[in-house]
Amino acid sequence: MPHIWVEYSTNLEASVDVPVLLKTVQDALIGDGSIFPFAGARTRGVPVANHLIVDGHPDNAFVHVLLRIAAGRSEADRKTAGSRVFEAVKALLAPVSASRPLGISVQMEEADETVNFKTSNYREYLKQRGIPEKISA
Repeated sequence: MPHIWVEYSTNLEASVDVPVLLKTVQDALIGDGSIFPFAGARTRGVPVANHLIVDGHPDNAFVHVLLRIAAGRSEADRKTAGSRVFEAVKALLAPVSASRPLGISVQMEEADETVNFKTSNYREYLKQRGIPEKISA
């Protein structure tokens, strides 16, 4: 963990570089790796073709970021990380927001501690690739 979902209305695809958006979100959340582990990050873009935004005008668009994290971080750490993501997304999308109706939201949830099964070998592959687990954004 963290697992990151970046939902966006598909009417943004012509004006937003989605891979850059995903990297922006992940880099902002992970930061230097002191709160969330780089090797735990799973970031996915979720295009939403069927949506009704406000009055249904075709120019209306949205980006919603859901950050699901393991329990145990302080409220201050969660607020810091969530705010960092929100500000990074707002900055990246400022040109889009200046030219069309756009809603941006960031939400953080803690995963259920009891029913939360996971395994990965990412750390071993990061070592093989010479990539440190803690990196600067």
